[in-house]
Amino acid sequence: MHLNFGRTVRQKVQSKEKKSLISLFTAISIVVANMVGTGVFTSLGFQVLGITSGFSLLLIWFVGGIFALCGALSYAELGAALPRSGGEFNYLSRIFHPSVGFVSGWVSSTVGFAAPIALAAMALGDYFTRVFPDLDKTVIAVVVVVMISLVHMQNVKFGSYFQNIFTVLKVLLILFLIIAGFTVGENQGLSFAPSAADLDSVLSMPFAVSLVYVMYAYSGWNASTYIAAEVKDPGKNLPRSLFIGTAVVMVLYVLLNFVFLYTTPISAMAGQVDVGYVASYSIFGEGGGRIMGMLISLALISSISSMIWAGPRVTQVIGEDIPFFKTMARTNKAGIPTLAILVQMAIALLLATTSSFDAVIKYTIYTLILSSFTTVLGVFVFRIRHPQVQRPYKTWGYPITPIIFLAISLWMLIYVAIDDVWQAVGGFATIISGLVVYFITRPFSPHRPISQEDKF
Repeated sequence: MHLNFGRTVRQKVQSKEKKSLISLFTAISIVVANMVGTGVFTSLGFQVLGITSGFSLLLIWFVGGIFALCGALSYAELGAALPRSGGEFNYLSRIFHPSVGFVSGWVSSTVGFAAPIALAAMALGDYFTRVFPDLDKTVIAVVVVVMISLVHMQNVKFGSYFQNIFTVLKVLLILFLIIAGFTVGENQGLSFAPSAADLDSVLSMPFAVSLVYVMYAYSGWNASTYIAAEVKDPGKNLPRSLFIGTAVVMVLYVLLNFVFLYTTPISAMAGQVDVGYVASYSIFGEGGGRIMGMLISLALISSISSMIWAGPRVTQVIGEDIPFFKTMARTNKAGIPTLAILVQMAIALLLATTSSFDAVIKYTIYTLILSSFTTVLGVFVFRIRHPQVQRPYKTWGYPITPIIFLAISLWMLIYVAIDDVWQAVGGFATIISGLVVYFITRPFSPHRPISQEDKF
């Protein structure tokens, strides 16, 4: 196995750790903001096209939450033991091989963050134009992505304040929607009690495909691992941020979707991207719905912000480890990887202006599931190959917890490939393109064997 974590790179990482500015609260905020975004305000509209059982629909969100928690608990062990920014790129490079890490980093750099940014910006444009129909939703999406990218090119402290403020506002908005749904909303008569027919529903193709949309809504549970080197005391705070952030979002998601289903006719939500607006209209009426639509669009700023913050850190670490991409590791005086932010912004803008919402989700989710599947599998491999490594945190429930994650991931990968083979082909094409780039650039990026000073 070869790696190129040289002395210069280690010194840079150590220097960043000494200057850590991200508290546990901000790390949790990044996880929550990354998760609570486009998915929860859009996914239900696609799910009700194939499933109409209230019990089955809520079960999807509960299973999705268990899946995300199992993933977060597994990633927490790797993040605490290997507290460097970069997420899967860092873990897979050190556990398996640099080529595996590079492919995961390639996925993150090209679509892993840029595509969700584009999706959140597109959804924001949809919600905002519901309130201001004379505006162009694509222009709104472009302006938001550019402006937030500029915010995060300033300094980490300013970005932290910006992130925390909008995340708190988002959580308060969701809590308000949940409370209003229970107190003001009218019951639409949908039953949430399980029935014999629900078993067939749970084992059906629509349930598995709907779970993919829910997985997209829950994606981001691993967000703080991408900025691990900027977190204070990552050995303790990184696992805490992953678990607390994911658990909070799971509770919010189940309650919010219950409110959507309780207060809004399924026929009104079917096929709609802006489910949050449709539900708000049902709860508050036209005037209140327009106000909530605007607030939801503003809440999506938090999601876009967190991804714009985390994504470039992967590209930056790739540039630190692989000389061919060293320009991507360049930072400004505040230590911000500005070029990486600009490249991510360009990809996000391309997707937001040329693709449909559903197409971007289908292209993105398959590669992300494959990447997280390999990383959680790495928990087992890492324990076997490097038992001597100090682990400040060990996965709770091991080995059952990661096995649950791997089983659900494999189930989704198989069902998605059966439902839409081109989605799987697109995912594998992205992976193959990453391997091609790796082997083309490898002569310019020599790796040296691990020495004693490089050991974890």
